[in-house]
Amino acid sequence: MTPSAQLSFQPSFEDQAATLSALQSAYTALVREFVIDVPANPMHDDADFASTPESVEQAFTWLQQVDAQIQVHQLRQFLQTTPLANEAMLRHLLLHHLRKPTKSASDRDKTDFLLVQYFSLCAPSGLEDADLDLDYVAQVLEPVLGPQASQSKLPDWLSALETILQSAARSKRLSELLHSGTIEQGRKLKAENATRYFEPSAMVAFARFSFMIRRIFFRLMHDDLNAIQDGLRDLERRGVKTIDCRRAQFSAEEPTARLRMICQSWKVMFHAEYSSGQPLRMLVDLRAAVDDALQNGAGKNPAAKSAATAAGTPGSGKQR
Repeated sequence: MTPSAQLSFQPSFEDQAATLSALQSAYTALVREFVIDVPANPMHDDADFASTPESVEQAFTWLQQVDAQIQVHQLRQFLQTTPLANEAMLRHLLLHHLRKPTKSASDRDKTDFLLVQYFSLCAPSGLEDADLDLDYVAQVLEPVLGPQASQSKLPDWLSALETILQSAARSKRLSELLHSGTIEQGRKLKAENATRYFEPSAMVAFARFSFMIRRIFFRLMHDDLNAIQDGLRDLERRGVKTIDCRRAQFSAEEPTARLRMICQSWKVMFHAEYSSGQPLRMLVDLRAAVDDALQNGAGKNPAAKSAATAAGTPGSGKQR
């Protein structure tokens, strides 16, 4: 990466001290929550952090030690549950990672996640997809990326992001999105151009891409959960109390009432994560199992099945 392509972060001593002081409570909480084995926090949970060159260097070294052991999924989990994750905290976290003289692949992934979190927090809740152009995203991210982010043109090597997004937007079900490989394509493009990721225009483009993919994911996930719950209610009205859910790693006679409770819990579990792996596969497979039960009448409880058989037996005096 050429020096001109990089963000020119040369914070003053006071800015560095302010960022370190702002982050100490969050990093102390991270160490405690994930039982990270690092030396004691040199800032000592002190809001009045002593701003001397020695203390700033010690604090920065300690944060680096924590960074090296915190994985991006742990940072994601922490920030999606802690009350500390406000605009100021996210801004300082981003500045901390962007100011690092040497950035690892983990730093890149954390920065990518933090940019999307920051944008999600700062952008209006009713924002339409049509309003999410690169200029708007750059404007929202300006407090952390600077004005040069909006002055940079989208490089040719990022043109594939729009094609990937259009493919993802055509997905009608969560299974289509997961099997399409669009999420993996975006990650591959990021990994293959790792040395250029920290160009301002690239960070803006990837933040927009990840935010849009997240929106598509949530829409499809809620559609699947609603379809499952509607299907379960329909089955229960027909007298079906259990269905075969072995493909979703449940039992061959899984109670519909229990499945409805599981769907409610999944709405919370999937609240802010679109790459949860196996649980998402279970959601996709559960919808397929419910669809099969609706189409084939499979999974009826014995009483309902016996009644249906008797209704269609010649000589029973009953008509179907």
